Formats: sequence, structure tokens, C-alpha cells
Amino acid sequence: MGAIRFLLDGAVVEIGDGDPTATLLDHLRYRMGRTGTKEGCAEGDCGACTVLVGELDGDALAWRAVNSCILFLPMLHGKALMTVESLGRDDRLTPLQACMAANGSSQCGFCTPGFVMSLHGRCIGARGHDLPVADALAGNLCRCTGYGPILEAAEAVPALPQDDAATIIALKAIASDAMVEGAHGDRRWFIPRTVEALADLLAAHPDARLVAGATDVGLWVTKGLRTLETLIFIGDIAELQRIEEAPDGLTIGAGVRYADAHAAFARLHPDLGELVRRIGGLQVRNAGTVGGNIANGSPIGDGPPALIALGASLTLRSAMGRRTMALEAYFLAYGQQDRRPFECVESIHIPRPDPTDIILIGKLSRRYDSDISAVCGAIRLSMDGDRISDARVAFGGMAATPRRAAACEAALAGQPLAEATIARAVAALGEDYAPLSDVRGSAAYRIEAAASLFWRLWHREAGAAVSLLALEAEHG
Repeated sequence: MGAIRFLLDGAVVEIGDGDPTATLLDHLRYRMGRTGTKEGCAEGDCGACTVLVGELDGDALAWRAVNSCILFLPMLHGKALMTVESLGRDDRLTPLQACMAANGSSQCGFCTPGFVMSLHGRCIGARGHDLPVADALAGNLCRCTGYGPILEAAEAVPALPQDDAATIIALKAIASDAMVEGAHGDRRWFIPRTVEALADLLAAHPDARLVAGATDVGLWVTKGLRTLETLIFIGDIAELQRIEEAPDGLTIGAGVRYADAHAAFARLHPDLGELVRRIGGLQVRNAGTVGGNIANGSPIGDGPPALIALGASLTLRSAMGRRTMALEAYFLAYGQQDRRPFECVESIHIPRPDPTDIILIGKLSRRYDSDISAVCGAIRLSMDGDRISDARVAFGGMAATPRRAAACEAALAGQPLAEATIARAVAALGEDYAPLSDVRGSAAYRIEAAASLFWRLWHREAGAAVSLLALEAEHG
């Protein structure tokens, strides 16, 4: 049996017989005495527990900010870790820390270590460093509402030199291509390195829980207090990390993190890039994967409605081979997907839209950034002159699964792009969906929100300024 091994400030940390669902946050605070990392929400929402995790990328080291409260310890295997205690050593503050102290960037101080780690990642060029400061910090919440001085400090501090040479050498020394497995009592965990090894594991352990970014599964443990018996961590499988852009479309491996897929999605269509930018905070996008967002089958997952409208297909892999289907066919019913116990999601292919296609993708949530959708929808109209030759419409948050709007599509196909056509499509929404009311929105709100997406498209194509309040007044 193997042990979990990672680097912390240049030293190898080894954990044997560890609970595979113990979080890094708990290990830091209760086992290692690193209490600078805070628990604010235990669900990856507030950023108080932010740390930096580095992994080898060829001969370089790629750092990324992640939430330690939902990161299971085996996910650290073979990687480097940096906590707030890693900074300002020998009683010397980093330029960032000194600037934040000087300009009063800390109020109660509880959230400050998380902000420091997110901004330190930005200073050293971690993943997401090219985002505007406000976007990079959308996953860090300050309950004292002291964002102004924090943003000022972030803008004032220049890039910091980061010498990772010694860390890269040390990581290569502990790296291995062999599968790692461990046990904790009767529970078992595995870290395969290839898709073939993953397929063999699923054939032998069909009830195993696959873990990619743990942005969903982590909450099963921290909030649901569930015990997961057998886990397979798939974050180190190179074949699942591929991003292939071709003339016919984009192919994304199931293990590609949303932060890494953002640019490719934005090149496919700007609305898709903007949707991805709003999927959680940067820490969530640095962990959560495109395939995981699909595989768990959530009716309010942000990615599936847009990908369905764009005509995406899904490839599943098992020891017996591959199976490819239209993405919408994967979602059968609430909590039910067309994935057999011995299968895993391997890749997603999204056809490249035709330049003449009219596309609108929109998300409505109670908080604009870093929040779960109340309604997420996508419209794709293929045009033949001024007529709609084909329509694909899909929504999340409107049914038990992400689902196409068949009646709405029928009302659009073959019709001119005109206000009356949009009105008929909006009227057909009631035939396609009977949404529930919950804390994120009433059924009536969801229908109106879906309708507003169509009116937004119509006004945009007509060259008119779009105001959601005006749309509500005009179209009810």
C-alpha cells in the first residue's frame, strides 16, 4: 500500500493509512498546527481556506489557488503546497503582506489569509493570474465588506519573482508513473495514471466513487457527513487533460479543469467563455472539471445546457471500449444518468458553430459571481438567410435534468427571425417545462427568466439596447 506524499515548503510530507476523505484544511489545522488557513464555510464558497497547490507541467511548476476545505488529502499526492505560513518567513513580510498591512486591508482578519493566498498566487503568475483583480478574488468573501483596500493593495503590488527550481527537482524525485493505492480500515483509495488503469479499476470496483476536483463530492463529506468506501482519484490521468481545438470543433478531456478550459471555450464562442468565468470563484474553477460537472448530473450545472445547445457529444470509456452519445441523451431523470457502473466520462466534443449561427447563453443567479444558477439557458439558431433553419434550445434549473425545449424549438424552426416568432417560442416554454419553486426562485420566476433570454436575443439582433427591467415591463 502506498502513502500520500507531497511537498510543503520544500520538505516531503508523508501520510500513511490516512482517511481518503480527510480534508487538507483539517490536516493543516489539527495535525500540522497551521491555523492560518481558516474554515469559513466548508463548502468552497468563501475562500478563507485558500492555499496554493503546485504541480509539474513539463519542466515548469504550475501553481493554482484552491479551497483546502473540500480538497481530499490523496489529491495532494505528488504536488507542492504553499500556505499562508509559507509566506513572510524569518519575520519578513512579502511586499503584498506589507502593502495590505500598511493600507488597512484587514478588518476582523478572519478572511485575510485567504485573500493573501489568492493575491500571492496572482503575484507569482499562478493559473488565473491574467484575470482582472476583481475576478481573481470573486471566490474570496469578506464579511466586513472591506474590499476597497484589498483591491487597492492588489493593484499596487507588482509581480513577485518565484524561484521554483528546487521544488521542481524535489517533485521530480518523488514522482512516479505507477498507480498509488491505499487503505484506511476497510476503505480503499486509488490514484491511477492512465485511462486503461482507470477502466480496469472500475471493472473491479464498479461501486467506487470517482473524484476529480471534489467541488461537489467534497460537500457530500463536509456537509452531508457521508462515508465513501472506495474512491478513485482521476486528477493525474494525462489523457483526461487534453484540449484539442480543430476546424470541426473542440474536444475536452473529462479531467480538464474549468480554469484551463476557459480560453478554449471563449474562442469557441464568447458567451461560453463568459459562462465559464462565472462558474464559481477561481478556486472552484481551478479544481472543478468539465467532465465532473456533466457526470454528476445536476439539474443546475452551468455547463450542460450550453453544451447541449451547441450540439455536444459525450464519450464514455470502460474496459470494454468506448460509447459515444449526444450529451442530452446522458441525462435520464433526476439523479439518473446513462453511465454504467464500470464506465467513466472520457471526453466531450463540441462542434464549432457556423459563423452565421445566432447564439445566446445566459445565467441568472441570486449573486452575479460565484453562485449557483437559478436558471441557465442557451439558444442556438442556425440561419438560412433570414429564416431559422434549425433551433437548439436547452435550459438548466427548469426541470429534473438539463433538457432541450422541444416545443420551443419546433416553434422556431422554419420561421423568420421576427418578434412574432420569438413570442410563439416563449409561449411554448410552458409546454416544455414545469419548473419547481425553491430558495433560488419560484416556478413563475424561472419561466419569466427563460422568456427574458429569448427577448434579450431578439432585442440584441434588432440592434436595440437590452434592459431586463424593460423586457419585463414590455413582455410581462
